[in-house]
Amino acid sequence: MLNFILILLFVLFALFRTPLFAVISAIAILSFLTAQTDLSAIIIEMVRLANTSTLIAIPLFTFAGYILAESNTPKRLVNLTQALFGWIPGGLAIVVLVSCAVFTAFTGASGITIVALGGLVFPALIKGNYSEKFSLGLVTTSGSLGLLFPPSLPLILYALVAQVDVDKLFIAGIIPGTLLIVLLSIYSIARNYKSGIKIQKFSFRNLWRATIDAIWEIPLPFIIIGGIYAGLFTVIEASVITAVYVLIVEFFIYRDLNFRKDLTRIMKESMILVGGILIILASALGLTSYLIDAQVPMKIFEFIQKYISSKYAFLLLLNIFLLVVGMLMDIFSAIIVVVPIITPIAMKFGVDPVHLGIIFLTNLEIGYLTPPVGLNLFISSFRFEKPIIKIYTSTLPFIFILLIALLLITYIPEISLFLVK
Repeated sequence: MLNFILILLFVLFALFRTPLFAVISAIAILSFLTAQTDLSAIIIEMVRLANTSTLIAIPLFTFAGYILAESNTPKRLVNLTQALFGWIPGGLAIVVLVSCAVFTAFTGASGITIVALGGLVFPALIKGNYSEKFSLGLVTTSGSLGLLFPPSLPLILYALVAQVDVDKLFIAGIIPGTLLIVLLSIYSIARNYKSGIKIQKFSFRNLWRATIDAIWEIPLPFIIIGGIYAGLFTVIEASVITAVYVLIVEFFIYRDLNFRKDLTRIMKESMILVGGILIILASALGLTSYLIDAQVPMKIFEFIQKYISSKYAFLLLLNIFLLVVGMLMDIFSAIIVVVPIITPIAMKFGVDPVHLGIIFLTNLEIGYLTPPVGLNLFISSFRFEKPIIKIYTSTLPFIFILLIALLLITYIPEISLFLVK
């Protein structure tokens, strides 16, 4: 009875916006006390976290992403993709998909993408005779589209929590992430092929001009992905290279930002996000330690096994569960809280841990868009001043396309593991 009351209290605390790290820490401490276990286990987990070398990559990539978000990179990125794809029927939609995916990969947060790029691409879509409904759905969907591409912060955090090789996870996300863009691009072309939309005539001059404008930013993703894939440097080294490169390019070459006025502010804002993630992560590791000691994942596995013996049925159930999680929780909290529970269970069913990571993050991408409380829906409603119901209906066709991609990614592991093997 006491445990039930405590659980109810914790739920109420969470509903009244008590900081997540405080709720998780309280649950961990009380769980250990109830089991009469030494609380030093929590400290041990925090020390292990502090000694994890991959941890260094999180603040560096986050810092680089914030610099890119504050600079004129979004405009240059949109201009470049417009010059590349604007001549295709429905090409402007592809421009939105590609530019938002690249931008989200570096910032690691879909909300920033919708706010930063939404003001650029949404008016352009309307001006290009795309319907308002399609444009709203496209921009809202594109906000979380790049989470599978390196150096996405959720990829690093998942690798850290699940204790998976982050280099492999970076490579594994490339084909699934590309699949999402391709399927959405095909839908966008088919949807707008005969809709009277404006098509920009292809011009080598415009492409050359856009390329020259973005000449210092174009190499960045190729340096990161190519360097890691070729084994030239690790993810940690890639994060250092990225942070230094972006700092030099945006502050001293493009001079979009003022070193004295902007650097301190950007460092402060980016590290607030990192600090919040690390506090939650440290707290959650204590709870994870208790769950493992209490064999909670094994008990859940034994319960599931009574009703589900097939790996494919388990994956279907897992997808439904993760879609609900992605709808209710932000991606960082979901990774920290849910991954330690589902990873041992999935491994018992023979799911590759790298493949599981891609499934997990794909679900959370879609969860951002899932009515009634997907985070991107509310950000988009606020950003474009549209009723939330209109955002719901606008995103439904895109969600359907993404669910098809999710099934392909889930049941064809080679899509995620082809480049890793």
